[in-house]
Amino acid sequence: VQLQASGGGSVQAGGSLRLSCAASGRTFSSYAMGWFRQAPGKEREFVAAIRRSGTSTYADSVKGRFTISRDNAKNTMNLQMNSLKPEDTAVYYCAAVRVVGTVGNPNDYDYWGQGTLVTVSS
Repeated sequence: VQLQASGGGSVQAGGSLRLSCAASGRTFSSYAMGWFRQAPGKEREFVAAIRRSGTSTYADSVKGRFTISRDNAKNTMNLQMNSLKPEDTAVYYCAAVRVVGTVGNPNDYDYWGQGTLVTVSS
């Protein structure tokens, strides 16, 4: 599967952005999907994931502010980000895996999009 992330941009603290991840292929529904982010000088970290069943998991740092969703008919996954903080600034990546091991471990994902930059100013 090929992934294309979009929707990044610059926003002030407290604002919102909606990221999208478009997937190629006809088997999107068979993949668990995740969002990760990487800030300059830091390791890639887990943001949110959604399983094939629709069950979602969030990092504590974004819980209550971000919402992950998927539309299997459109082969897309979205991340609605509200109440953004400067510490949310990072390149955001979408990822996919057939059978997820640990949802928060980037090494467990097989396919990655190219990343989209989110910048939150104070």
